[in-house]
Amino acid sequence: MTAATSTSCVSLSPLSLFKCLAEETRLKTLLMLCVKDELCVCDLTDALNLSQPKISRHLADLRKCGLVADDRRGKWVYYRLNPALPAWAKEVIHLSATNNADYISDALNNLKCDAGC
Repeated sequence: MTAATSTSCVSLSPLSLFKCLAEETRLKTLLMLCVKDELCVCDLTDALNLSQPKISRHLADLRKCGLVADDRRGKWVYYRLNPALPAWAKEVIHLSATNNADYISDALNNLKCDAGC
């Protein structure tokens, strides 16, 4: 059984978006989700070399901002870009990921597998 968070339309201002992404871990996490579509906490702890509580806290901040959605599958929670983001926000995120691939290349190389946990 899968339980996904609500993805109703997100009301997001440019100020809110950039404030939420003004921290390196949150920015790298969001850019990685743009490239990999879906990651779980264990993927991100490996990729970013950070503790599980730290990654979980930053994911909670991203979820609170409406930037990510989560999907519980058994004991694992998978995160992805919120599909209900406004088009302008998706474009900013995708352009940032595409034009700054080197910013997250080390983190992407640290991913242990593409199959999830």
